[in-house]
Amino acid sequence: MKQTRRQFIATASTAGAGLILSSMKLPNKIPPKNGFSLNIYATRWGYKGSMDAFCKDVKKEGYDGIEVRFPTNEADEQALYEALDKYNLRFGVLTSSGGSDFEAHKESYQANLRKVSSKKPDFINCHTGKDFFTFEESKALMEFAIETSKVSGVPIYQETHRGRMLFASHICERFIDAIPELKLTLDISHWCVVAESLLHDQKAAVEKALKRTCHIHSRIGHQEGPQVSEPRAPEWQNAVDAHYAWWDKVVNYKKEAGEPLTMTAEFGPANYMWTMPYTQQPLANQWAINVHMMHEWRKRYL
Repeated sequence: MKQTRRQFIATASTAGAGLILSSMKLPNKIPPKNGFSLNIYATRWGYKGSMDAFCKDVKKEGYDGIEVRFPTNEADEQALYEALDKYNLRFGVLTSSGGSDFEAHKESYQANLRKVSSKKPDFINCHTGKDFFTFEESKALMEFAIETSKVSGVPIYQETHRGRMLFASHICERFIDAIPELKLTLDISHWCVVAESLLHDQKAAVEKALKRTCHIHSRIGHQEGPQVSEPRAPEWQNAVDAHYAWWDKVVNYKKEAGEPLTMTAEFGPANYMWTMPYTQQPLANQWAINVHMMHEWRKRYL
């Protein structure tokens, strides 16, 4: 029996909930050392309501906290703090800098990090630099983040993201080798797009990145894009398997080291979300997919 698009969206969050992951091999259960923890955050990306409504929905679903861009005015900042207190949620911050001129970019980046680190989030995730900055320019931005983290006590991570400094595994490997204190947010879906592969021929570079990972964006990409249409659909089995294999290693490294790990379920809205031509109606439910990812992580790793 054929389904309409509306019927598919309505049933995808329930009927297909275990379709792919139920057939996946579970990771070896490593007893975690003292100090290991896993907190899972919700992204506000694509959410249309107020901060209070967002946090209410996040709490209802069972997340530990939220990852958001820090407010740019006092009223929104106060609304953030009130919602966090009201719903007893943690928070991490996503920050970025724009502009193609390095000096202007650096000035903006440094000001953002100083401001946000003073607010004491759980972590700061950086969309930093440009893929065309020189090695030394990018290295200077990373080293500023490391020093800011030491002064503030707030963990600061650099994200593996297209268009940014760490846009590919072989580029990231060079920085890992040069900067022992570099810590990563792993969004490996981007590397799959850049390499047009599931990175089977880049295992050494990927392994180095997994060992430096402290935060994960659990979106599943594929060879031709940063986001599969619906991670529970069977046609994406290979991509799902590849991403969980990478995440399994990161979790095990953290358990063995007795170190904390954070994750944000970060499937995005259009144009990351697949849509119908002309109408731009989404082919799946972004919120339901991210809730699904949160629950799968809890079942798999906790």
